[in-house]
Amino acid sequence: MLGLDDVMSRDHDWGCRLTLLVDGPDRGAVPQISGLLERELPESYQGCPVRFPVTWDPSLSHQVEVATVAGFAAGRLGVDPTGGLSALEWLIVTGQSVLEVVAGPVFADRTCELGPVRAVLRWYPPDIERYVLAAGWQRLWQEMPMVGRTAERGDEFGSRLLSARLADDLMWLAFALSRRWPPYAKWRGAAFQALAVADDLAGPLAAAAAAPGGRGRESGLADACEVLLNAQRARGLPAPAPAVTRFWDRPYRTVDQAVQQALLADITDPHVTKLPTAIGSIEQWAHRVDILASPARRPALQAAYREWADLS
Repeated sequence: MLGLDDVMSRDHDWGCRLTLLVDGPDRGAVPQISGLLERELPESYQGCPVRFPVTWDPSLSHQVEVATVAGFAAGRLGVDPTGGLSALEWLIVTGQSVLEVVAGPVFADRTCELGPVRAVLRWYPPDIERYVLAAGWQRLWQEMPMVGRTAERGDEFGSRLLSARLADDLMWLAFALSRRWPPYAKWRGAAFQALAVADDLAGPLAAAAAAPGGRGRESGLADACEVLLNAQRARGLPAPAPAVTRFWDRPYRTVDQAVQQALLADITDPHVTKLPTAIGSIEQWAHRVDILASPARRPALQAAYREWADLS
């Protein structure tokens, strides 16, 4: 899908795979096409297996998926995007799930629905974008001062863990400010290197994750914040300078709250303004693979947003 697999990737779930899509009105053809493929497809093609077991189906079957556009997209996202997405639906999709719909090559498209779906999923609507960006800055504001504080108290390991986690948050912000969907953890670092902002962030993020002292790690985080705030400003989004300020009267630094407050103040969509402040999308607060990688489970999380925001 992302072109990052290599020879090692062939040890499981590997062979000739294809997705064949039809529009909703043609859904009756799906079982007919599937039956035809089951009867006619060969065992292999040019030395590559056509019928092979996969993790989710141990039978020796062909791996040509036949589906409607809506069914295919909903099977990855957890929601049907063919009629557009609500604010809550945007917040339960993950970068990886969107990439599974939009990142693969399209060899031929005779549908009426696939193009519009891919267009809808190009990026968040403007106010949802501001909301998730504010949530990203909020997390940094809350935890960045702890990097220096824990190091000062002799908890070097705790300081390193905090700083590395915040470096990951900064990388997520780099994707968001580049309007690029982040893949799941295995490929995120590799995909990050292709971002235009990556060269400016590489040094600060390396320091944030690996500098030998708390001060050095904090400086890496602070420098990365300034790089990203400049990127936010270049995008035409609210970006009050500087990104980093002193934490109360203590000798630590953190993100200036004005950064996230300016983003939230710029939101006009009433559906977004009702959302709980700076919680963000589910991949900003839920980290279990069994949730993020499960399209069937993610829609249930809309109930959490409704409860937090007192939405009926």
